[in-house]
Amino acid sequence: MGGKGWLRFYFHCSGTEGVLLDRRGSEVDDLVEAREGAIGMVRTIISRPGPEKWRRWGLHVSDGDGEEIFALPFSSLIGELH
Repeated sequence: MGGKGWLRFYFHCSGTEGVLLDRRGSEVDDLVEAREGAIGMVRTIISRPGPEKWRRWGLHVSDGDGEEIFALPFSSLIGELH
């Protein structure tokens, strides 16, 4: 990676149990790829055993300057409670 035109984004998770900071970041071509990557990360996380309160967690994507680009609530991918 590190090709010309790539963007580095950081994918931080936060919720009731604390904050997980992404200190390395990931290089992506554009915002579409960043969003697809964020959705994949959240799906992977919620598929594993973890806090019962995943609904209160979110993924926050920021640029190299620390500016938040977008946020993705885990609840948007979990579905409705029954």
